[in-house]
Amino acid sequence: MGPLAGPLFAPAYSAKDCPSCAAWNAPHAPVRLHGNTYYVGTDGLTALLITSSAGHVLIDGGLPESAPLIARNIEALGFRLQDVKLILNSHDHYDHAGGIAELARVTGAGVAASPSSAATLRAGRPGPNDPQFARILPFPQVSRVREVADGDTLRVGPLAVVAYFTPGHTAGGTSFSWRSCEGARCLDMVYADSQTPISDDTFRFSGDSRYPTVREDFARGHAVLE
Repeated sequence: MGPLAGPLFAPAYSAKDCPSCAAWNAPHAPVRLHGNTYYVGTDGLTALLITSSAGHVLIDGGLPESAPLIARNIEALGFRLQDVKLILNSHDHYDHAGGIAELARVTGAGVAASPSSAATLRAGRPGPNDPQFARILPFPQVSRVREVADGDTLRVGPLAVVAYFTPGHTAGGTSFSWRSCEGARCLDMVYADSQTPISDDTFRFSGDSRYPTVREDFARGHAVLE
């Protein structure tokens, strides 16, 4: 890949549209969690970087305005943005997927998500089956998204990240697991997607035709994580 395609562009939501966004997007220094796994997100929104000599994997992109902060954190750790080869999405809300389009643009990385989340990433906003549909904000569209299946192993060089569907909070919610070693100490790392039943005023978790399997999905997601 050639030079990065221009400076990072970070549209921001207004304080009226998103009163919490400024606090969520406060800068946070990058942190090494274990071995080749690093926290590169903001003060209120997680993004994780998994590194290897053959390329890196980034999980989630925060808000649209989080993209420059995440990029700076990656570079502050001594890694090149163009070595990020794959960006994964846990769920398709503006505070987890908002920065993915811009991070994919500047890194040249591919993007992968569950089929439900992939459709939202392409559209730039969730569909009516999202429990928060009436109050969710749109975000920059991601033009090309690879769809992954439950249990798929996603590989970048020696890295192997397994996708586990854990829906409920959204229909496409996905958790991820991988192995991270620090010397002789290896740990199974887990990025657990949100399992909170949050909705707009019209949605009912007790039964809603827009997402009729939501209770069963929550039960399944909790069982997978347990």
